[in-house]
Amino acid sequence: MPGVFLLTILGGCGGAADAPPDEGTDAGIAVRLSVPGSIENGNIDEASGLACSARQPGLLWVHNDSGAKARIYAIDGAGRNIGRIRLEKADNDDWEDMASFRYDGKPYLLVADVGDNDANRDDTRLYVIAEPDLGADDKPELMASWTIEFSYEDGARDAEAVAVDIEGYRALLLTKRDIPPRLYEVTIIPQTDAPAFARFLGPVETLPQPSARDVEFAPRTDNWHWQPTAMDIAPDGTALAVLTYSAVY
Repeated sequence: MPGVFLLTILGGCGGAADAPPDEGTDAGIAVRLSVPGSIENGNIDEASGLACSARQPGLLWVHNDSGAKARIYAIDGAGRNIGRIRLEKADNDDWEDMASFRYDGKPYLLVADVGDNDANRDDTRLYVIAEPDLGADDKPELMASWTIEFSYEDGARDAEAVAVDIEGYRALLLTKRDIPPRLYEVTIIPQTDAPAFARFLGPVETLPQPSARDVEFAPRTDNWHWQPTAMDIAPDGTALAVLTYSAVY
């Protein structure tokens, strides 16, 4: 079902506009966007992942892209700095997305170290961190509560879009460079110390696909408009939102 649902996504953080989006056509639904502020923390120089806090309404968590320090930064809805987590015994090989969820009544954050531009990594992982109370300590140094190391059952893939389906005890991963994108699932709850496998669920053929011309000219124009770069599940679990370089579906 094509369409742009940014207001629905923002609604998960409690900051959406009250007015409903304009009625759209098959080409999409128009929404009015505003800029409530700018990120003031200069350490956030290549924001790659974003998630609403599962502990504190209005709080957002964000991290940088590959090669940065293993830090997760907290901001408010206007971009003001709130705090940060220093994640110990962790590396940012290529952090691409974040998610938040509650498990056994406790709030957690997931950081997906899954970027793999050349599809040759054998060490992709998901860090699961107990979300701290920044009112008690705004710069905590934490270790991941647990880490899921995994590989894809059918070979390495590049993914930037990750969401947590806690009802199914799984993380969903949508690949970026496959045409059409491929959807995988991997357990989010550790069962053993053995590496996990991401199981292929199927291609996502309902997302707009590039033409042969799009693919041919993308390296010259740097226009990869069809590629998924993030996703999230609606708070009530009824929809999965996918962000590409050009729209939200």
